[in-house]
Amino acid sequence: MQKLNLSQSLSQKLSPQQIQFIKLLQVPTAELDTRIEEELEINPALEEGKTEEKESEDDNFDDNYEEESPQDDRDVNIDDYLDDEYGGYKMQGDGNYNADEEDREIPISSQSSLHEQLVSQLNFLRLDERKKIIGEQLIGSIENDGYIRRDLEAIINDLAFSQNIETDVDELEEILRKIQNFDPAGIASRNLQECLTIQLERKEHPEDPIVINALRIIHGCFDEFTKKHYSKIQKRCDLNDEETKDAVNLITKLNPKPGGVADGLVRTQYIIPDFMLTSTAGKFEISLNSKNAPELRISRSYSEMFDAYDKSDKKDKKLKETVTFVKQKLDAAKWFIDAIKQRQNTLLRTMEAILQYQKEFFIDGDETNLRPMILKDIAERIDMDISTVSRVANSKAIQTEFGVYPLKYFFSEGIATDSGEDVSNREVKSVLQSMVDVEDKKKPLSDDKLVKMLNGKGYNIARRTVAKYREQLQIPVARLRKEL
Repeated sequence: MQKLNLSQSLSQKLSPQQIQFIKLLQVPTAELDTRIEEELEINPALEEGKTEEKESEDDNFDDNYEEESPQDDRDVNIDDYLDDEYGGYKMQGDGNYNADEEDREIPISSQSSLHEQLVSQLNFLRLDERKKIIGEQLIGSIENDGYIRRDLEAIINDLAFSQNIETDVDELEEILRKIQNFDPAGIASRNLQECLTIQLERKEHPEDPIVINALRIIHGCFDEFTKKHYSKIQKRCDLNDEETKDAVNLITKLNPKPGGVADGLVRTQYIIPDFMLTSTAGKFEISLNSKNAPELRISRSYSEMFDAYDKSDKKDKKLKETVTFVKQKLDAAKWFIDAIKQRQNTLLRTMEAILQYQKEFFIDGDETNLRPMILKDIAERIDMDISTVSRVANSKAIQTEFGVYPLKYFFSEGIATDSGEDVSNREVKSVLQSMVDVEDKKKPLSDDKLVKMLNGKGYNIARRTVAKYREQLQIPVARLRKEL
C-alpha cells in the first residue's frame, strides 16, 4: 500500500559564493597570487587593473526580453558589474607605490644536491664501469639524512634486476667503504654507531687519547652512552671522571645526520607575512600585504557585448545563448572580486581583534605578557563563527618589530594562579624553560621538582601537564639532560 507523506525540514546549505569565500579565506598571501592567476585564466570577464570610469549610457536589458532559463529571468544592469566599489582594495603598498617593485623577485639560494656531490666524488675514484654503476646504486640508496638503511642483499637484487649486474656482499661492502670516505664525514653509514665511528676515525689526530677513549665508548658502551649511564661507562672502560667527560663531549659534537635535511636543492624559505604591524608614537597600525594581490576589474569588452545585444534582434536563439554565457562569466567575476574584498575585510577585523586582545605583548614583544586566548574569544569580538577565525589563524602570519609570528602563536590556554587569575600557558612554558636553562646539569631537575617549583611561583599545574609542556619544548627527561 502506497502512502503520501508531507514533512518539513530545516537545513543549512552554503551558496557557491560562500564556498568561494571560505576557500579564499584560508589561502595565505604567498599563494593568493597563484589562485588569482587561475581565476583569470578560466574567466575572460575578469581582468587585472584598476576599474575604468563608468559610462553614462544606460546598459540595462530591454524590459520586454524574457530569458528561457529561470536563473536569468531578471534584468541585468551593467553598472552592477562596473561599480568602482569592486575595483580595488586598500592594502599596504597603496599610495606611494613604486611599480618597479612588483617585478622584483625574491632571491632563492641554492646549491648542488647531496646526490650530485657524491656522484662527483665517485668519479674521482676512477672505477671501472661495472663498479661505478654499483657505486651509483649505493649512492642512490642514501636517504635524506645520509644513512643507507636498505639491506645490502636488497641492493644486490636491485642491481641484478635493474642493471643486470651480479655482485656479492663482500664487493658491495668494499665499494661502500670507499663511499664512506667521501665528504661529509659519516655519509653512507648504516646506523648511528657506524656514523659516529667513521667521524672519529677521520679525526685529524686519531692517536689522541680523547679520540681513542671516545671510540672505546662507541664500540663497547654504545647503549649506555645513549642512555647516559656514565657510571657504567666509567666502570666498563676503566675511565676517570675527566677522561669520561672529555670523550663524551667529543662524541656529542659529532654530526648525527651527515646528509643534512634534504637531498634536493637546498632552498632558503622566505615567510611572506599577511599583515604588517607598525607603531607610530605608541599608536598601532595594521595593513595587509598587497604584494601578491593585484587589483581586479570587470572586462570592458564583455560588458560591451550587452550593448550589441540591445541593438540586435532579441529573438535570435544563438544570441540568447551567447548573452547567457556572458552574463554567467560577469556574475562569476563579480562574485570573485566580492570574495577577495570580503576576505580582506575579515582578515583585518580578525587581526585588529587579536591586536586589542594581546596589546601588552605587541608593545614590547615579551612572551610573558601574552594573555590566555582561544578562538571563541576573537569570534565573539568580531561576531563571526569560530571556524572563520580558525581559517584565518591557521595559515596567516604578521610582521612586527620583534619578528614574524604565525597568528596561531597568540592563541593559548589559560593556567590558574594562586591569585585567582588566568595566565597564558606560554608564560608557564617560558618559566619552565628558564628553570631548565639554569639548573645544575650534574643534577637536573625531575618533573616532580619542576612541579613544586612552579607551584611555589603560584602556578597551579599538575605533573602530567609539566611533562606535556616539557615535550612540546623538546626538553629531554632529567636523566638525558645529565652532564658530567
